[in-house]
Amino acid sequence: MKKLFRFLIAGGIGFIVDAGVLLLLLRFTPIGPYGSRAISIPTALFATWMLNRNFTFGHSDRSLAAEGFRYGSVGLTSALLNYFIYSSLLVSVPGLRPIIAVILASAAATAFSFFGYSRFVFRRR
Repeated sequence: MKKLFRFLIAGGIGFIVDAGVLLLLLRFTPIGPYGSRAISIPTALFATWMLNRNFTFGHSDRSLAAEGFRYGSVGLTSALLNYFIYSSLLVSVPGLRPIIAVILASAAATAFSFFGYSRFVFRRR
């Protein structure tokens, strides 16, 4: 339960990074909601890796490169799921604000991420 709580804290911070970068890009660049999200997701992914590695799960017993590859694999899959849900919501619900789509998509990807990170990335051999 402690790890789940810490994971949610790390995820909350990751969400703030994701949403903050998204909002900044939308406000100050002509990139648009899809391209901006393609930048905000990897930024948040790196932030959550560092938090989950140092705060939630602890370092794995793998090399940093192997751990990073595994984290990136789970994170990329989760991000694709997140982006698919985000894009689907924007297309299917005209007028939906991008930040609302981020909230819903991020919530949907959280369970997948916790399972993947705790079982595949940081699980001790």
